[in-house]
Amino acid sequence: MKPDSGPPNRVWLIGGTQESAAVAQVIVGHGRLCLVTVTTESAQSLYPHHPLLTIRVGQLTAVELSSFIPAHAIAAIVDASHPFAVEISKLAIAAATASNLPYLRFERSTSPLPPTLLTPLSHAFPTFQAFLDTDLMVGQRVLLTVGYRPLMGFKPWQEKAKLFARILPSVTALEAAIAAGFTPDRLIALRPPIAAAVERALWAQWRISMVVTKASGVAGGEDVKQQVAIEMGVQLVVIERPTIDYPQQTSDLATVIEFCDRVFPVRSGLRVNL
Repeated sequence: MKPDSGPPNRVWLIGGTQESAAVAQVIVGHGRLCLVTVTTESAQSLYPHHPLLTIRVGQLTAVELSSFIPAHAIAAIVDASHPFAVEISKLAIAAATASNLPYLRFERSTSPLPPTLLTPLSHAFPTFQAFLDTDLMVGQRVLLTVGYRPLMGFKPWQEKAKLFARILPSVTALEAAIAAGFTPDRLIALRPPIAAAVERALWAQWRISMVVTKASGVAGGEDVKQQVAIEMGVQLVVIERPTIDYPQQTSDLATVIEFCDRVFPVRSGLRVNL
C-alpha cells in the first residue's frame, strides 16, 4: 500500500476478527476510506473487496506506528482486535493519545453463559500464567484452543502432559506451534466457529480429558465447549479476558457510524450499500 500524503481522511481499523469484518462493512458502506491491519494472510479473506477498503498484513511496532499514522492519513482508530491481543490495543491507545486521534474500541459483548452450563468441571483463571502455575495438567490429555501466541508458555508441559492444539490455518500459527513442541499429529488447523459435532468428534478422536480456552462468551463458542465438556465429562479451563482501560468502547455498530460521523462528514457520492 502506497502512503497517502494528503490530509487525514482514513479510518484505521485494527482487525483480524469476525466482528472486525462487520465493522469494515459499515465503515466503507457509509463512504469512509478504511485501512484494515491484520497479522496473517488468511485473515484477508474476512473482508469484502471494496474500492474504499485497503488491507495491510503484518504486525506493527511502536516505532513503526509513529510514521504509519501520518503516512496513511489516519484520522481515527477503530480497534476491533481480539480481546486477548492486548499489545496492539495498548499501542493503538498510546498512538491515539500521542497523535491526538479519536479512538474507539469495538468488542462483542460477552453474554453470560446459561446457568445449566455452570459445572464443577470448569475452572476459571485470570491469566495463562495463573493456570500454568497449577498442577492441573499433570497426566492429562489437554486440547488447547487458545490461539498460537500463548503456546510457547505450554512448552515446559510437553513432558508432563499430552498436549494437543487447535490453531488457525496459517503459516505463522503452525510455526509457533511447532516451536512450542507440538508435533503434526497433535495439531489441527480450523477457523472458528466450530460446531458442537466437530468438537465432540475431535475430543473423542484425541481422547481429550481437559480443554483450555479463552473466555469468549456465547458469541465465541464458549457455550458449545461447556456443553460438550458436560456431555463428555471433560474438564474445561477458561482463561478470563484481560482488563484494559479503553478510552471509549462499544459493541454497537451504530455507534461506530456515529463515531465516524464526528470525525469527518460523509464524502459526497461515496455512500455505498453493501
